[in-house]
Amino acid sequence: MARSGTMTYETPGNTALPAVDEPAPPQRAVSRLNKVPEVAVYFWIIKVLCTTVGETAADLLNSDAGLGLTGVSVLMSALLAVVLVVQFRTRAYRPGIYWLAVALISVVGTLISDNLTDNMGVPLETSTIVFALLLAIVFLVWYRRERTLSIHHIDSTGRESFYWLAVLFTFALGTAAGDLVSERMSLGYWLSAVLFAIGIAAVALARFALDLNAVGSFWIAYILTRPLGASIGDYLSQPTADGGLGIGTVVTSVLFLAVILGLVVYLAVTRRDVTEHKPVNRPAA
Repeated sequence: MARSGTMTYETPGNTALPAVDEPAPPQRAVSRLNKVPEVAVYFWIIKVLCTTVGETAADLLNSDAGLGLTGVSVLMSALLAVVLVVQFRTRAYRPGIYWLAVALISVVGTLISDNLTDNMGVPLETSTIVFALLLAIVFLVWYRRERTLSIHHIDSTGRESFYWLAVLFTFALGTAAGDLVSERMSLGYWLSAVLFAIGIAAVALARFALDLNAVGSFWIAYILTRPLGASIGDYLSQPTADGGLGIGTVVTSVLFLAVILGLVVYLAVTRRDVTEHKPVNRPAA
């Protein structure tokens, strides 16, 4: 009988032959591909552009197209669900699908916060606290299950589920907190954008100069890019009487979508934002 990786053989005369070590099972390399892009300059540029589009597109569909918050929310949520199904079914990072999901989740996150404020009368202070708590819960459960919050290893359905849920709440939290700061401080669109840009710069400085935790600094910056992009979008699209440049939501949305499309096509061709991965040794079946 076999014990501890060895096997003995008995002869008809009940004389046991010396044990022979069984060979270890062969190993095979398993490539686990990351489902999100490398965090570099292109990542942050497109992220800010997507948040800008999220703000202007929500305003365009809500006010200019006359769909109302409820109609826009249903439409955008349905589109997001379809795109996320496609995203989850892909086996590796695909720039077009990934950034389309980010753009749509930016709109949906904005609409969630706007619905609570405008349709339900929930104070911005309350919604900001609630979204912060929900995001903290997502991070806590994510870490307890996976032992990491790093986006360099979004290589399973579970981790990807936590990732997109966290992204949704960062957009909702960024919207509520950004509106709260802008309204309470009455800074206007341009100065608000400068304030949030300074906040992101401070996080970057703390990361590289003071060795702030990489994962924590990433998610803080990710949250702050939402009000930064929204402030830029509002400054460009809103009427001059309200402190904007008066370009309009249509032109602003089309302009930023064109830039996003150009960058995504470039990345799809060059693959400059594809995360390097290493094979993982697993026993052969």
